[in-house]
Amino acid sequence: MIYSLKGIVQQLHPTSVVVDVQGVGYMVGISLQTSEKLTLGKETFLNIQQIIREDAHLLFGFNTILEKEMFNLLISVNGVGPVSALIMLSSLSLTEIATGILSNNSGMLQKVKGIGAKTAERIIVDLRDKVQKFNVSEENISTFVNNKVKEESLSALEVLGISKKMSEKIADRILKQNPDLSVEDLIKQILKNI
Repeated sequence: MIYSLKGIVQQLHPTSVVVDVQGVGYMVGISLQTSEKLTLGKETFLNIQQIIREDAHLLFGFNTILEKEMFNLLISVNGVGPVSALIMLSSLSLTEIATGILSNNSGMLQKVKGIGAKTAERIIVDLRDKVQKFNVSEENISTFVNNKVKEESLSALEVLGISKKMSEKIADRILKQNPDLSVEDLIKQILKNI
């Protein structure tokens, strides 16, 4: 089992890299987060996850052990393959993924290409107890919940013909004073302040 690779970056693409380890080139799938840390022609060290299938031996590389752990958690969910997991790691930071899971924000996870409503819900249910270590503070979760409440409120007000620009400033001010408001209460408060 290949656990890590140390070698020269021979080829570099946004989603893959070829690492030359003493004359042997290894093609490794990577996320954009890892890709940004690599430089063509320079030495690199990657944490590797090897996946062996009937038709292929695949290598996936990560700049940090935490990114590798999140990848393994994601692919443990039924319906999330290695490519979907890499897309998620490319689209969101580890903290954003963990916060989205802990705050039940399936809408945020669905913004990732290839993740539908059912898969997002499955990720939340399966991984809720396993993502605590990814530096998620209560503050992050309440900010996420606030953002969701704010987004829903502003959408509802737009339907009523109230411009998003005007209501967003009021919403921010109200949420600063009362961070635990529901969508309905926030809409009422905004309407009072317009």
